[in-house]
Amino acid sequence: MGYVVVLGDAPVGLLDTERDAERAYRQAAGAGPLDVAVGVARLGGRAQFVGSPGVDDLDVAVVEGADVLCCGSVVLRQPGTLAAARRAWSLATGLRVLDADVSPRPPDGLREVVAEFAAGAHLVTMSTADARLLYPGEPVEGVAAYLRELGAATVVVTLGAAGAVLAAAGADPVRVPTPRVDAVDTTGAGDAMLAALIADLLASGEPDRPDGWVERVAFALRVAGLVCESPAGATAKPTRADVGRRFGGQAAPSSSR
Repeated sequence: MGYVVVLGDAPVGLLDTERDAERAYRQAAGAGPLDVAVGVARLGGRAQFVGSPGVDDLDVAVVEGADVLCCGSVVLRQPGTLAAARRAWSLATGLRVLDADVSPRPPDGLREVVAEFAAGAHLVTMSTADARLLYPGEPVEGVAAYLRELGAATVVVTLGAAGAVLAAAGADPVRVPTPRVDAVDTTGAGDAMLAALIADLLASGEPDRPDGWVERVAFALRVAGLVCESPAGATAKPTRADVGRRFGGQAAPSSSR
């Protein structure tokens, strides 16, 4: 098994909630790219985290040797880190994963940046909130299909408690349901889901059939659901054994193709 290089930082997460019948965001520790790297490691993968990188901070050999490169979130927002991400994207010889996390408010020009990276991505992930901010008024299935038209091989848009939309090669976008869980804290659920998808890419590469992707996404939703059952969701990344114990026979599809 190889390793993933995750570019980014360890920001404070913003939990989407309501206050006085209006949308509000609550700060929650432990979110973002570092959380993804931790999640991959907890699931048995090898992860190297590069925090707030500049172009000169990149270890070319490490990036070129990675089986998976993951970029996104705040890395795409600042000129210095964006330049480093572009450099890493061009150096990558393995699978490229874009986390199009732009919530809660995308800066000017970010739609174009997302399109640029999506065009060369093997996997793009985003939330419904990200899709709405980037492409207002478009249904999530349409957003997923559009990103595939740009060049992304596979797109996953998370829908919270409703599961996720999956757009994979050779199939129309489909909805994958989430397992029933007793959610107490959704902080870090999206990072956990991305970590699960990356961990399975490290273990088995890309599925060669659409139903293989459905199995991968279903497992990732179980990982995210288990995180939501902990009051310290962002710091409660499970192992594969934890997922197997919680969901019985619905174990990891690490060999699914």
